[in-house]
Amino acid sequence: MSEAVATESFLKTAPPMPVVSPRLASLWKRGADFLGCPVAILGGAMSWVSERHLVAAISNAGGFGVIACGSMSPALLDAEIKATQALTKRPFGVNVITMHPQLVELVEVCQTNNVSHVVFAAGLSPGEAIKKAKAFAKVVCFAPAASFAKRLIKSGADAIVIEGAEAGGHIGPVSTSVLAQEVLPVIRDVPVFVAGGIGRGEAIVSYLEMGASGVQMGTRFVCATECIAHPKFKQAFIRASARDAVASVQFDKRLSVIPVRALANHGTEEFMETQRRVLEKLMRGEVEQQAAQLEIEHFWAGALRRAVIDGDVERGSLMAGQSVGMVEREEPVAAIIAELLAQADAALTARSA
Repeated sequence: MSEAVATESFLKTAPPMPVVSPRLASLWKRGADFLGCPVAILGGAMSWVSERHLVAAISNAGGFGVIACGSMSPALLDAEIKATQALTKRPFGVNVITMHPQLVELVEVCQTNNVSHVVFAAGLSPGEAIKKAKAFAKVVCFAPAASFAKRLIKSGADAIVIEGAEAGGHIGPVSTSVLAQEVLPVIRDVPVFVAGGIGRGEAIVSYLEMGASGVQMGTRFVCATECIAHPKFKQAFIRASARDAVASVQFDKRLSVIPVRALANHGTEEFMETQRRVLEKLMRGEVEQQAAQLEIEHFWAGALRRAVIDGDVERGSLMAGQSVGMVEREEPVAAIIAELLAQADAALTARSA
């Protein structure tokens, strides 16, 4: 099948927009208006997973897909955005890592392709990058605490994502429930989206009622039919329970490493050895601190690719949030979103009763 025919088929099979109940629509109206979609659920940006097919599927189903730029070069990101635009006419965003050496160039690629939302992750976003992004898009930033959220808003952030330690991939030290209690009552200037460990509609409703404008979910979408992840990768998610998703341990405080939550396997052990090797290079003066951290990031990118693309679930990285225990089967994105909406409506009905 040619690429043009495959694209046309993808668009033709896109599901109709979901029907959101009036009460739920009212609860997340601010978030839905900000994203430009009826379902205020952002797809978590997962490297090698959140690419054109899954991103387009989430947007086509009424949510908001987000491309995970990760370690992509500007040329690769340009191609991925164009390919995603060919699969959906709905809004989607691009997640860029603040420590990327070509951050400004990546933002420029987003501008060239008329991307509507730019998401800055993994660190305090540089003012220059935010300013450049705000010239053409809405800017979303991750904040690990209320104080950081206030600084980011002053720097120009149009919305904030707070992500708890229950999330998959790179995580902070504070749980989602505690972050929500700290941030939601005091950050009212911009929409706030809650992420980390969310797997059901009842949880979505709880955070909306606390003041969130929407949520972000990643792990729940890994086993979507449209996701290109290897069947073995998906099966690992379906078999796993919440306790299988564990956070990595920092080998030595002299090498600052952001913890990563993933399903435990041989790859987890290899990460400890990688930390030791990189630390020795740092101590000998062979690399600087930032270069050492980038080497760690490259380890994760390579290990994740081995698992997601090649299906090496023993030595690759199985990044997953603790909500992985709620992933029970492979199904279309539209079915996942429909189930979340039904659970949310059932919770709201129960509250009314």
